[in-house]
Amino acid sequence: MSFRKNKKLSSDFSKITISLASPESILDSSYGEVTQPETINYRTYKPEMGGLFCERIFGPVKDWECHCGKYKRIRYKGIICDRCGVEVTEKKVRRERMGHIELVVPVAHIWYFRSLPNKIGYLLGLPTKKLDQIIYYERYVVIQPGITSEEGVSYLDFLTEEEYLDIIDRIPRENQLLEDSDPNKFIAKMGAEALEMLLSRIDLEQLSYDLRDSASKDKSQQRKAEALKRLRVVEAFRDAQTRVENKPQWMVIRMVPVIPPELRPLVPLDGGRFATSDLNDLYRRVIIRNNRLKRLIEIKAPEVILRNEKRMLQEAVDSLFDNSRKVNAVRADGNRALKSLSDMLKGKQGRFRQNLLGKRVDYSGRSVIVVGPELKLHECGLPKDMAAELFKPFIIRKLIERGIVKTVKSAKKIVDRKEAVVWDILENVLKGHPVLLNRAPTLHRLGIQAFQPRLIEGKAIQLHPLCCTAFNADFDGDQMAVHVPLGQAAILEASLLMLSAHNILNPANGSPITVPSQDMVLGLYYLTKGRIGTPEHPVLGEGLTFYSAEEVIIAINEKRLSKHAHIKVRVAKKDFESGELKNEMIETVAGRVLFNQFIPEEVGFLNELLTKKKLQSIIAKVFKAAGIPKTAQFLDDIKQLGFQTAYKGGLSIGLGDIIIPDNKDKIIDEAKEMVDEVQQNYMMGLITDNERYNQVIDIWTKANSRITEVLMKKMAEDNQGFNPIYMMMDSGARGSREQIRQLGGMRGLMAKPQKNLQGSVGEIIENPIISNFKEGLDVIEYFISTHGARKGLADTALKTANSGYLTRRLVDVAQDAVITETDCGTEKGVTIFPVMNGADTVVSLGERSLGRVVLDDVKDPLSGKVIVAKNEMIDETAAEEIEKAGLDFVKVRSVLTCETRNGVCAKCYGRDLARGTLVNIGEAVGVMAAQSIGEPGTQLTMRTFHIGGAAQ
Repeated sequence: MSFRKNKKLSSDFSKITISLASPESILDSSYGEVTQPETINYRTYKPEMGGLFCERIFGPVKDWECHCGKYKRIRYKGIICDRCGVEVTEKKVRRERMGHIELVVPVAHIWYFRSLPNKIGYLLGLPTKKLDQIIYYERYVVIQPGITSEEGVSYLDFLTEEEYLDIIDRIPRENQLLEDSDPNKFIAKMGAEALEMLLSRIDLEQLSYDLRDSASKDKSQQRKAEALKRLRVVEAFRDAQTRVENKPQWMVIRMVPVIPPELRPLVPLDGGRFATSDLNDLYRRVIIRNNRLKRLIEIKAPEVILRNEKRMLQEAVDSLFDNSRKVNAVRADGNRALKSLSDMLKGKQGRFRQNLLGKRVDYSGRSVIVVGPELKLHECGLPKDMAAELFKPFIIRKLIERGIVKTVKSAKKIVDRKEAVVWDILENVLKGHPVLLNRAPTLHRLGIQAFQPRLIEGKAIQLHPLCCTAFNADFDGDQMAVHVPLGQAAILEASLLMLSAHNILNPANGSPITVPSQDMVLGLYYLTKGRIGTPEHPVLGEGLTFYSAEEVIIAINEKRLSKHAHIKVRVAKKDFESGELKNEMIETVAGRVLFNQFIPEEVGFLNELLTKKKLQSIIAKVFKAAGIPKTAQFLDDIKQLGFQTAYKGGLSIGLGDIIIPDNKDKIIDEAKEMVDEVQQNYMMGLITDNERYNQVIDIWTKANSRITEVLMKKMAEDNQGFNPIYMMMDSGARGSREQIRQLGGMRGLMAKPQKNLQGSVGEIIENPIISNFKEGLDVIEYFISTHGARKGLADTALKTANSGYLTRRLVDVAQDAVITETDCGTEKGVTIFPVMNGADTVVSLGERSLGRVVLDDVKDPLSGKVIVAKNEMIDETAAEEIEKAGLDFVKVRSVLTCETRNGVCAKCYGRDLARGTLVNIGEAVGVMAAQSIGEPGTQLTMRTFHIGGAAQ
């Protein structure tokens, strides 16, 4: 059979239809029948004829050479050898030629009776259990009652073997000799043959009519739902009939297609053994059982033996198509289930997700990351050798352009030898050519950002410290991947949309994500913290008055003024009413003047102690007032200042910095007395055990919080609040109240982890850990505390997987929500209220409505002035005015009420939080929403006690 060229698909199709394969179409695409279970001859390593690797069916193993060697060379192209019957052609046809196995008896396709919805079951109206009884030869099913209908036998009745033989004995002999089409003939069969006959007799039109009828008339909800489920399958078949031929009886197969041998290879290993694809084993079992059944039928074996063999053939074909669906999957030596055809396609490692959606790319590399504190926000450090390899084609082109070499081959040699001219060209190539950095897992869109590379020595990639939050990276051995955008459009997109300096705001909530952390925060906090001089510790230059900020900086540089001194200085402050800058004399701390020299003049002087939260709001302010380039510059400046001050301040922790409150023992003794009292009440029967337990927990919780308050007060007073541990906590650089409590107060009550499905906290162990880490725990306390700490670690490992899966499912449902037009013109919307907790406002109305487009004019209830006109977006000033006006609610446009046909309109969506403007057309807002929920999900999945299991 010559190789059919017309089978090749042209690539300019717009859609494909997948339908059931008829036995004829399987035969049509096959090049021959596989009859033998043999694969290759172990002596000659040549494929066996008629076997799973047969050259006659699938084509030659060597290019232009037949099996027996009579014809060799390309000149015999297309000839079929008269001795061995192999066509002389290329060996690559073994990747595309299919074979087939003709089954002696039909078998049901596992996809259509094991997976939900159960297609065969729905068409016939049979439950899966009953279907299995037919398919696996346990019961006869009546296909046509014929003359037995008078005895009460009806269509689709199930018969045991005794009942069947009984009926056959009762009816006249000649009834069985009638044609199948004769309505008087009694027909009952078992196995897939019965299904094939039943399916071929179905009238889809009539069935569809009956189901619609029962769905509309049935009173029982359950039966109605069942009818609708069945109708869906019937309609799918009827709908498909309009485009392609698609018959229900093809869900029972008579031909099994055999995929090309190169797609299920058999590879010889050293030592005479072979590594084989699991599919070969599965095909082999089908062929062996099929051949055995053929022989048994020929020798007219008893029905019982045949039936068993038919069932085994059905199971063999099931395993070949989908081995994971079966209860007793076919297993290899190591109790490993074999990989069937379905397993090749499905799941993360399947063909679709692994190879079609996740391709390997050229021009990428990965390396460990280290911090690059002197980088600008839009830069990253790229190791020289890595850059030379990544940008090789560009370098080669430049080498040839400059006439240094003539051929690509010699250019490659120069690059590989790393000659001096290469670095010169590389510098040139890198100008304006960003690279993409990605850190796995990419939980949201900021997991991939573009940077302008800067060549560095060494082998590690340098990352800007402010970009860590977005990537969720740290420098304890994390690795990152580098990708090179090649096309002009890709380069443009990377430098305009993906550059890290343009991604200052978090797309999930619009707050800045490039916020200084840890050392930088601590440095800036230390710098802006004032100190009052004492006789032992005089503060240099305290109380001086300066005429300008420049003078303050000169005084600090001349060592005449301490950074912590309280001083007076004349600065330009922003007037909140008019929004203009006004010069005025203010009291401040010298260090704050240092910080303010980097703030853009649009913002004015900021006179406050800097903590992480304050910094975040300052960055948001700067971003709004001064724009992206100035914000990026400001971030780099404060990063530098923060690191420098932290280094010069020499802040470190000593054991002496942890202060244990003097009255700790007194508070604990009081608590113990109260617990004893409660215990006495319980012993006397005044309270129940439950009440006793709750009271004990309550007493210890109160004692713990008292100790914590005293401790915090002591720490804050120590050295005027310059206690390093307190500063770390107060600035938000590291550590929390809970952690300090465990260091210097008492560890407190611990939770007992429990295995339960709700994910709620287990009960609390009622005797608390009285010691803290400075005093040291005793043995029982240590063992109580290990319990919760260990649970914390186990949870962390488990929750990451669940959270990733959640994000994936969210993206699946939301990915079609894209901004497709500017305005859908709807008059619908939703009403938003402030979020209240009792009388307290948790989220104010202004905050909630910020960035939304209003449905009707928003007016001040007193003056009647229009704050925001209809179809306008609420910006920060409008939000403030809404707050001042004291409105109870605002009506806004919403994605939920958007009337755009495909996707969402920009007005209903509102502000793009990552850019601060109305969202652009084409923005994939669905995926962004899914990622915004999924990304913090990793941190939230199981509120594990991040403080080693201590009860909150």
